[in-house]
Amino acid sequence: MKLLRKLIYLFLLLLLFGAIFAFGYYYAVTKNVRLEHEKLTVHHRNILVYDQENCVVKNNTTALSSSVHFNALNKHTVDAFVYTEDKRFFEHSGFDVKRIAKAAFNNAKARSFKEGASTISQQLIKNTHLSQEKTLKRKLREWKLTRQLEKYYSKEQILEKYLNTIYFGHNCFGLHAAANFYFDKTPEELTLADSAILAGLVKSPNNYSPFKHPEACKQRKQTVLQLMHANGAITKNEWTAAQNAPLPLRPLNSKKNTGFMDFLFDELDSITETQNLKLGGKIEIFTAFDPILQEKIEEITKNFENLDKSVLVLDGEKHAYKACVSTLGNVCRLPGSVIKPLLVYTPAFEERLLVPATPILDEKINFGGYAPENYDGKFHGYVSARECVEKSLNVPAVKVLQSVGVEKAASYMQKLNLPIAREDYSLALALGGMKKGFTLKDLSNAYSAFQNGGNYFECGFINEIRIDGVSVYKKAIRSQKVFSEESAYLMTDILKSTAKYGTAKKLRTLPFPIAAKTGTVGTEKGNTDAYSISYTAKDCVSVWLGNADNAPMEHTGGGMPCNLSYQIHEYLYKRYQEAGQPIPDFKKPIGITRIALDKTAYYDTHTMLLADELSPPEFQFEEVFSKSMIPLKKSDIFSNPSIIPPTISIENGKVKIQFFSAQNMPYQYKIVRYDYATHTTVYEGGYQEIIYDEIEENKHYQYTVIPICNGVQGKPITLPIVSTKNTPTLPSKEEILEKNWWEY
Repeated sequence: MKLLRKLIYLFLLLLLFGAIFAFGYYYAVTKNVRLEHEKLTVHHRNILVYDQENCVVKNNTTALSSSVHFNALNKHTVDAFVYTEDKRFFEHSGFDVKRIAKAAFNNAKARSFKEGASTISQQLIKNTHLSQEKTLKRKLREWKLTRQLEKYYSKEQILEKYLNTIYFGHNCFGLHAAANFYFDKTPEELTLADSAILAGLVKSPNNYSPFKHPEACKQRKQTVLQLMHANGAITKNEWTAAQNAPLPLRPLNSKKNTGFMDFLFDELDSITETQNLKLGGKIEIFTAFDPILQEKIEEITKNFENLDKSVLVLDGEKHAYKACVSTLGNVCRLPGSVIKPLLVYTPAFEERLLVPATPILDEKINFGGYAPENYDGKFHGYVSARECVEKSLNVPAVKVLQSVGVEKAASYMQKLNLPIAREDYSLALALGGMKKGFTLKDLSNAYSAFQNGGNYFECGFINEIRIDGVSVYKKAIRSQKVFSEESAYLMTDILKSTAKYGTAKKLRTLPFPIAAKTGTVGTEKGNTDAYSISYTAKDCVSVWLGNADNAPMEHTGGGMPCNLSYQIHEYLYKRYQEAGQPIPDFKKPIGITRIALDKTAYYDTHTMLLADELSPPEFQFEEVFSKSMIPLKKSDIFSNPSIIPPTISIENGKVKIQFFSAQNMPYQYKIVRYDYATHTTVYEGGYQEIIYDEIEENKHYQYTVIPICNGVQGKPITLPIVSTKNTPTLPSKEEILEKNWWEY
């Protein structure tokens, strides 16, 4: 009994010491913590965006213009937020004990910390006063500040401040901005359906945006309405009517020209979701934004008011965007032919199936019911892989994809962050045939891999985020190896040709090395999408023109998109010149070489042979090769001259030697006549299609033709014997039968 009493005393003593320690720790951690009332209101000065020179960009955050007042809100708007976020908000004193206990039980049961129990008061404190770290110190400070908040403000004031500071995504801080952006309404005008959408966004603005993920938004709205109905806030009929109300399809008050800030805050939504950040306090965002360039591209594109457009300028060295204009935002469109270098040709280089000089037969063909045609409706015979890309021919692209294999090609696209849905797997992918497509930003990121030696970087608009002076996010400069340096260079070299001689030839007069690819998507009614993606060793400029509703237009990728790209690159070049910074050529890997090929073999027999060392320049052409893919066989048509045997006949008493016109080589020819008594050189000179020789009667002649090149004699060609002797004529069968046979 005494032992038990001692144990109880010891336990109580330990409990007392524990309480004293806990109280002391709490006091030490929170003694300097005070509620800062000014932080409970979001101002312009709380959100700062810095450009590439670390200068503050004029903030156009729409959310900061006005605040909501609790008394002006509809009851269903208040109920939507309360029953979704904190249903006992008006009953507790800042902490929901029941909810905390339930969450603790569920977390213990699941052996995780997935379920939280933060009240609206706690969320307001988290968003405005506390750092991003998840520690006991932070939690203790949160408790103290929440108690102070509840002491100083009424429930209505707390909810009002919460609604004025919460982040709703798409650059919207506060309910007033959200109502205006999503519905073009004031908070007082929000319907039950509108309120349910906005209340649902609080949990994850990025994942539940009606413009990014409409199906997820619809499901989340259903959850909010269900909670409201379960708590008696709305009737079943009101629930059904609100659920059936359509979602907004696009921002109803959006400007015709959205720009860098819109893309930046869209990216901020994704970052806050993936990094689990709470946006509050003083937010500083660091970027590569170039405000002067931004003004320039807005000026260049202002004449296209009747078309939707997107223009992105990417700093390929910093892997960050520095200017953009878009009327649709970051939406998916069908890529057309700009997908060919990414999906078809560079993977073929990587799989050692192709080199730029590889001849491909462009012909009418049917792939099990799929019969692609070229843009011009013609077929061009054998064409080099380089020219196939330059002219953006369709049939060769499909043939090459068939050789690579759709599965293998799709694996390269996955590494470029351009995933292809399994249901889209078909040869039509070579021409951009798919259901959804890609965003211009994603395509631009993928093309920058060619700039970076085949390495893919996730390029974006935000370099760093600081909240209350603490860095909470820095863009990781990590790369994914997609193509070898050699394959990336081969494609860049081809795209340089495309910018000189091919579909992007509007760029050919730019005085610096540039690579480009165009693309056009359309139907028999007209074109729906037109692309130009061009890059230098410094920048990548991506342009898209079209209509949101896919209404047909007259533009092609090689037309106005290339024209806009030209103007932007020209302006960038001017800026670089003023700064004394040249635009260098693309760096050639040590595994790349330039080889001379024999032109005759290439065009006559579609064979790649190394050029003979003795061949004249006009009988060879150069092409780039990976050193591991250089042809092994060499032409010897000049070091060992050879010809197709000419024909020989007698015509009007003369010997006629006729050469094939295909043998019009820069050879010298020596023709020697033999008549069993003398050897006579009857001709010595350059190519002639027909050579005649005067001959005598009653003789046999034989001729030998010797091709000669640079003094080197080739293999002699001996022609059939010709004769001028009279041959006795034998009698016919009838003549023999009419006369006595012995008389002959």
